[in-house]
Order: sequence, then C-alpha cells, then structure tokens
Amino acid sequence: MNPQWLETANSEMEGAVDKALKFSDKFLDWITNVDMWTNVMFSSIRIVVLFIVTRIAIRVVSKIIDRSLERHQQSRINVNPRRFATVGELLKNITAVTCNFVMVLLILSEFNFKLGPLLAGAGVLGLAIGFGAQSLVKDVITGFFIILEDQFAVGDVIQTGTYKGTVEVIGLRSTRLVSMNGETHILPNGMITSVTNFSLSNALAMVDLPVKNERSLEDTVGLIKQALTGVQEENPNLMAVPDVLGIQSLSTSEYVIRIVAQCLPNTRAEVERAILEHIKQALEAEEQQKQALSEMAASEE
Repeated sequence: MNPQWLETANSEMEGAVDKALKFSDKFLDWITNVDMWTNVMFSSIRIVVLFIVTRIAIRVVSKIIDRSLERHQQSRINVNPRRFATVGELLKNITAVTCNFVMVLLILSEFNFKLGPLLAGAGVLGLAIGFGAQSLVKDVITGFFIILEDQFAVGDVIQTGTYKGTVEVIGLRSTRLVSMNGETHILPNGMITSVTNFSLSNALAMVDLPVKNERSLEDTVGLIKQALTGVQEENPNLMAVPDVLGIQSLSTSEYVIRIVAQCLPNTRAEVERAILEHIKQALEAEEQQKQALSEMAASEE
C-alpha cells in the first residue's frame, strides 16, 4: 500500500477530528456563555413587558374612546347609534395598529435590527401617499373631526356656504343634505369650512305686522294679544305665549308691529305662519263685527 496515501488519509482524519473538536468547543462555549444567556433573558423579559404594556395601552385607550363617544351620544337628541359605533371601531383600530407598530419596532430593536432605513422607507411611502391623495385625506380628516366634535348629526338642519338642508348621511368622506325642495346635495367634508346648525337650540319666531296709521295703536296691540291668547295650546312647538314688542318702524302711511315667540328648533317658519293665521282670523272677525254693527244701524234707521 502506498505510504503517501496513508499519510494523506491520516492528515484528513486528523483535520476532521480537529474541526469536530473545535465545533464542540464552540458549541459548549455558546451553551455555557453566562453573559449571552443573561442578555437573552433580559431581552425576553423586555419583550414580554412590551407586549403586556401594549395590550394594556390598547385596552385603556379603547375604554376612553367608548366613554367619550357615549357621553357625546347622550348629549344629542337626534343621533344615529351606528355612526358612533363606526367611529368607535375606527378609533380603536387606529389605536391598535399604532400601538402594535411601535411594539414591533421596539422588539426588532431588541434583536439589533437597524430601524433607520425601515422608518425612512415608511416615511417616504407615507409622503407619496399623502401627495397622491391630498383631497381624500383632507375629506377623511375633516369628516373625522365633524363626528368627534359633534358639529351636527343626522336629522339636523344645517347650512354650509350656499347649501341648506336636512342632514341625511354623515360619512368620513362626504355628507349628504336634502334641501327643502327635495334636492340632494353631496358635499365632500373638505368643503365644509363653516356650519350653521339650526337644530341645537330653540329658535326665535319673528313676525313684523304692517298696520295703517288710521288704526289706533292701542286697539291694534290689544287685538293682537287677544288673537294670540290660545295659540300656545294649539301649537306644541311654542315655548311661551308670543310677545308683542311694539312698534318696530314707522312711516307716513303705516307702522310695523313686531311679535316674537320662543319655539322649538326647526319650527320657526311653522310658528310664524300660525301667528299670522291667528292675527288674520282676528282681523277678519273684527271686520265682520263692524260690518254687522253697521248693517244693524242702517236697518234701525
């Protein structure tokens, strides 16, 4: 047998044995490395603590959201519970995604991942999306704050710009109004910069009644007060008996008497029509009475 071949085989076996011994030594050193296992233990503890804190934070914020929305819901008369439920779920999802994202970043930092490139990439992606959908983002953010601040609710009568009507649908992107003529206006929430809500507080009905100067002021005021005596019982929208303020303006041919009355929200036009109707009926009754008296006087003559 060739001695050179035996020497080569022996050297290869010795090399393999040396490698095996070195690997076993390294594995043993890794197993018995106290510092490494200490770092692993503390890292595991920190990861568990991060997970628990994230879950607690999500639960606490969810409770705060539920209580805040419940308080806003109880403060409104015309309210759509499904809208508040939708907003609540949206807020909870945003909270959960944000907290979990921060937790994942902190866990990755425990494994010595470089977070700088990851955050830079996410920032560039968010910036690109923001520039590409500016109007959509603006509509969603505005709609979100409209709902949170309880600016108006479904069923309220509002006016924004030149549009006035009853709120039919409130969404995160758009709001739908139905005008008095039946026209439906769909407005992107980003266009709603100022809102006048006619449904939040009581309204003030105001009637200006022109009267000829030939008629006595005292008789006119007395007739109006008598005509409006029972209007509150007939009209439940009235909060009190209408008040006759007196002369509002005066000209050479007529004077104007102003009548005001507190009424429920969105009932101003109806109350004003009722006031005018009662005054008209009183004037007609007075005219018929005068005509009857004149006929009686003529027949006696």
